[in-house]
Amino acid sequence: MILSDSETKQLEIEIIDIKKDILQMIFDAQSGHPGGSLSCASLIYILYKKIMKIDPKKPDWEDRDIFILSKGHAAPALYAVLSKMGYIERKEIFTLREFGSIIQGHPVKNKNLGIEISTGSLGMGLSIGVGCALAAKLDKNENKFIYVLLGDGELDEGAIWEAAMSASHYRLNNLIALVDRNGIQIDGATEEIMALEPLAEKWRSFGWNVLEIDGSNIKELINGINKGKEIIGKPTVIISYLVKGADVSFMEHTRRYHGKAPNKEQYQLAIKELNKIQQKIQKEKI
Repeated sequence: MILSDSETKQLEIEIIDIKKDILQMIFDAQSGHPGGSLSCASLIYILYKKIMKIDPKKPDWEDRDIFILSKGHAAPALYAVLSKMGYIERKEIFTLREFGSIIQGHPVKNKNLGIEISTGSLGMGLSIGVGCALAAKLDKNENKFIYVLLGDGELDEGAIWEAAMSASHYRLNNLIALVDRNGIQIDGATEEIMALEPLAEKWRSFGWNVLEIDGSNIKELINGINKGKEIIGKPTVIISYLVKGADVSFMEHTRRYHGKAPNKEQYQLAIKELNKIQQKIQKEKI
């Protein structure tokens, strides 16, 4: 798939809209995880918009691709994307974390809303992805892909590496894991809390095909995922270098907003910054 510059520009504009929705959700709820939601918003949107085989009108379509948000605390990013894609009414996403809302703090399985799996307990998503990929193989559905988004702090969990070993053993080339490599987890820098590097070599040693990309570059992201889909006989992991709190200056590269909602002043400033970025993109000549 080759994107034109005008298509890329439109996607960038839409991603900023998604980030504004994320912040409004979290601000209205005064609860949630803005940092990690902003970092992976573009990645999730591109998956749904340009990569995955889905049909919002048939959410239980047997041949659909499956997305698993293993880093379930980034649920606002998923909800904003599902709203954009037509799975969830936009007004519903702004009931995040309200009592009785269908939009809970972490994803709860609801195929009608496009939410495939309940997640939030970190380390579980890749194991679930292995199961889904194995099931597709047993059903001889060779065109069904399973995508699992992992946080880099989540890679501290031992279950991730058990799942990685299983995926390699069963040669699950229909499984693609994506790591949100923003370098920061709830307690600080990943390399200070539990060093991950050399991360690419770790995954290779477990028998995975490994790609490293700039996750904020739309064309590079699409090319990387498509390359992963072409691999035969082994699963692929895409280490996607991203920025915690991306596009909001005071939320970037810090753990302060990992699980902290902005106050009114901070929210207004964040929206102002996102509006400026969006206006700049709109004015850029192609």
